[in-house]
Amino acid sequence: MRKFVFFGGKGGVGKTTVSSAYAYKCANAGLRTLVVSTDPAHSTSDVFDQQFDDTPKPVDGIENLDAMELDPEEEVSRHLQGIKRSMSNQVSPAMVNEIDRQVEMAHQTPGAYEAALFDRFVDVMRESDEYDRVVFDTSPTGGTLRLLSLPEFLEGWAERLLAKRKQSVRLFERAAIGGREPRRMREGDPVIAQLEERRDRFALAGELLREKAAFFLVVNPDELSIRETKRAIGSLDDATLDVRGLVVNKLTPEPDDDENGRGARFLRDRVQTEQKRLHTLREEFDKPVVAEIVTRVAEVKGDLLADVAAEIDVGVRAEPVE
Repeated sequence: MRKFVFFGGKGGVGKTTVSSAYAYKCANAGLRTLVVSTDPAHSTSDVFDQQFDDTPKPVDGIENLDAMELDPEEEVSRHLQGIKRSMSNQVSPAMVNEIDRQVEMAHQTPGAYEAALFDRFVDVMRESDEYDRVVFDTSPTGGTLRLLSLPEFLEGWAERLLAKRKQSVRLFERAAIGGREPRRMREGDPVIAQLEERRDRFALAGELLREKAAFFLVVNPDELSIRETKRAIGSLDDATLDVRGLVVNKLTPEPDDDENGRGARFLRDRVQTEQKRLHTLREEFDKPVVAEIVTRVAEVKGDLLADVAAEIDVGVRAEPVE
């Protein structure tokens, strides 16, 4: 298995349960493991009965396992404040107030969360040398796909901005007369330096996601979840990301053979319907079903987490470096 493992899917399908269980499985196999939640619901703390924040902390009672939770709102604020500081150092004082206004407006714009989380994703991956495996519990499918599509898009965007900035500096230098205008040499231009840093960051993120990450989609046995999963697979395949399989979660347990009451009849009908949908997933999807997880009566935590981990047929051994 690759170092970075992502579990995504429609909101409410059980990504936190599955990602936490797989992280437990990796840690139990002796791998130094980090599970990272990017879902605003932050159910990871509930699974382990322990509060986490954006700094990795050891999970109580589970050797080799750390956890962290990224708060999208905090990440957006931190991200935009960084932009504000950077830009304020590169423009005239008269422009600072306008930059502040534009940055505050950007806080609520579509894509702000994705851009901020993208930067944090890259930081976590770059700073993960101490871990053998990093498991991401991602946000619902739509947001995740937008996030994961950023590297290729933003890399090209940075290249175009970089070319325009270099051209403007060249024109500025040609227009400078004698010593009356300061010469802005391209090698020392702070805007060019920042654009080059962003371009390199986007390129690294794209490389990590394409070459060192594996993706699994968590799906429930209902038509809406199946349709959204199909769309997600297409989008991930288009982005040349490595989709390894499907985790079918929240399956209905079968009643005992001697149960014949109304509840038992309902469960048998439900199981029959879900089996048809399982058949659809196996026959019409080109990704294998790697787990079939039956709904538990109690919340999945403690010993139940180990039970779910045993049902996930996803390897933990690291793949050879190509």
